[in-house]
Amino acid sequence: MDILSRGTALNDNVRVFCCNTTELVQEAAKRHDTLPTATAALGRTLSVGCIMGSMLKDRKEKIEIQIEGDGPLGEIVVDCYNNGKVRGFVEHPHVNLVKEGNMEKLDVGTAVGKNGFIRVIKDMSMKQPFISTVKLQTGEIGDDFAYYYAESEQTASVVSVGVLVNMDGSVKASGALVIQMLPSATEKDIEIVEGIVAHLKPISQIISEMQDPKAIIEAIFNDYKQLATQPLKFKCECNKGRFATVLSKLPVSDLQAMIDEDHGCEVVCKFCNNKYHFDQETLEGYIFAQKQSSHEDKVIN
Repeated sequence: MDILSRGTALNDNVRVFCCNTTELVQEAAKRHDTLPTATAALGRTLSVGCIMGSMLKDRKEKIEIQIEGDGPLGEIVVDCYNNGKVRGFVEHPHVNLVKEGNMEKLDVGTAVGKNGFIRVIKDMSMKQPFISTVKLQTGEIGDDFAYYYAESEQTASVVSVGVLVNMDGSVKASGALVIQMLPSATEKDIEIVEGIVAHLKPISQIISEMQDPKAIIEAIFNDYKQLATQPLKFKCECNKGRFATVLSKLPVSDLQAMIDEDHGCEVVCKFCNNKYHFDQETLEGYIFAQKQSSHEDKVIN
């Protein structure tokens, strides 16, 4: 079961988040037919998204993560919410790069690219969303988000993300660990965290061995106080009704072209790859409704 644990350690001077995202990353990989390196890049971003979403206070709030580098993967987009649900996609899912000299290690950094940015859009149910953009540092995702927290939120953070992919392309283990220094942290606390990081195995390997996020954090910090847990899931909010609303507002010329060329249309959700079919009769109904509305406006005027 995918789950997140969050709490504090070192006498409440650091806050810690850890999540197991193996199942939801496998779901994303299946939906988008990703090759291993694309799976790893999208999975790492989804895992960080789960942690960022858990920091939101209200169900109406949302965070959108956009990563755009100059590598072959193109854009990575992830939406995350405070209820543990995430969704996302990678622009070019059929990318698979490995490290030179090590065929077993996926080269996420090259696939994402170093020249580009991370943009975090926080929709806090206010008039304008909060938008923060920082430059990519390595393209490895974890380093880039550590830089984001330092630059955008002035919070010293350790961000470890990872995805283990089996030879058949399935996801063996996936997750993230985030350690953040709170304002009360002392120099000794910082030294302890630095020592932990220096000897920390890849988080994907740790999750493969231990699975339970709470147990993982307790193995790192012996005074860990868990404040909350949260189940996690890849879940898209799309439905046919939402796409119908968008289609019904398209210009009549566009709707007519769909009828003439394909006798209908199929709409594909970028986030989850769900497909929705609209037949010719439905599109003709949208055209009729628009013409009726236009006619009524003219009569009234």
